[in-house]
Amino acid sequence: MMIIAALNACGVAPAEAPTVAATPSGSATSQAVAVTPSPSDTATPTESFTVHPSCAKVVSSMSLSERVGQLLMVGISSGGISPSEKTILARTRAGSVILLGNSTAGTHAIRGVAGRVRSATRSPEGVMVMLAADQEGGLVQRLKGPGFAAIPSATLQAKQSDAELRRNAYNWGRQLKAAGISANLAPVADVVPTAMVSVNQPIGRLRRGYGPSAKTVAAKVTAFTEGMERAGVATAVKHFPGLGRVRGNTDFVSRVVDTTTTRRDHALAGFSAAIDADVDMVMMSSAFYSKIDAEHRAAFSAMIIDEMLRKNLRFSGVVISDDLAAVAMRNLTPEERARRFIRAGGDLLIVGDASLATTMADAIKDKASDDPAFAKRVTESATRVVAMKERRGLARC
Repeated sequence: MMIIAALNACGVAPAEAPTVAATPSGSATSQAVAVTPSPSDTATPTESFTVHPSCAKVVSSMSLSERVGQLLMVGISSGGISPSEKTILARTRAGSVILLGNSTAGTHAIRGVAGRVRSATRSPEGVMVMLAADQEGGLVQRLKGPGFAAIPSATLQAKQSDAELRRNAYNWGRQLKAAGISANLAPVADVVPTAMVSVNQPIGRLRRGYGPSAKTVAAKVTAFTEGMERAGVATAVKHFPGLGRVRGNTDFVSRVVDTTTTRRDHALAGFSAAIDADVDMVMMSSAFYSKIDAEHRAAFSAMIIDEMLRKNLRFSGVVISDDLAAVAMRNLTPEERARRFIRAGGDLLIVGDASLATTMADAIKDKASDDPAFAKRVTESATRVVAMKERRGLARC
């Protein structure tokens, strides 16, 4: 029997969603002087794209609709794909799908869902759909049942040696592969100060973090990433540049602000370690960071994506959003959410509400048709996504 819970793509709901905005806080110190430029949300990021010639050739042969489709990760129920979701996946040419909700059905049932999803998609020649899940452990283990081990929370994973965690992550990754899942939206690199654990809604209270030490977080993130890598599963380290020093959860609160983190903060160690371990994706936070770019959410900030992530940390892989259907994003139309993320330097949009996917895809296509610079960004992002897929056996470049 399959049990489905309607949960957000990258977090879990508390017993009651907060009804008031969170107040910023954080007691951890930083090692860098604050830098606070605020680029316009219409700014084009400075060029930092690493060309993958063979994959670029594959993307150049795609239609605009196919390129835009590679930028979409659409949410469907892990219980199976509905007729309306089939229509949406086909119409948007969605290149990635995330299974939402908790399932206890096991690997055989999920493998069946994965097969039906692949049958519903309209992928370009030589490029397959990528299926993803949130399989962090503890409260955020979406797939359970026969064939899936019970994964401990990150708080408990942190008590394992690096070698043990690496071996365990390899086994967890093999279980995902056996179920037809190619990407795990994990690990969490957010550093939660000890004093914040009980009030940090998105990470600390849910035991999703590896602890208050940036050094420990970096070591465990590395071990988890390397284990999944050995199993052939793509990973997405999250939530850049960190959700460990806030109170509110962006899944449920419209405005969450970090007043502590700086551009070269020591708490970024986990993200830097994941990049050194060849993580496939970096997931952007949906919070604001007042000491970096007070005007824009991280997911819409060229300063945070292009300057911090691309240039400072030298990340050339896929930048993925958190759920663009979450409460934190609803002050903007779906069209604006999609365009702003791409414009700021993002590559892959998580659309947890499948009903918004067509609107977002059309908004990106319309903008690309009218704006050559934006169209170039779409092509660059599609190329990064296809290069990631090639690495995971989902594309032939």
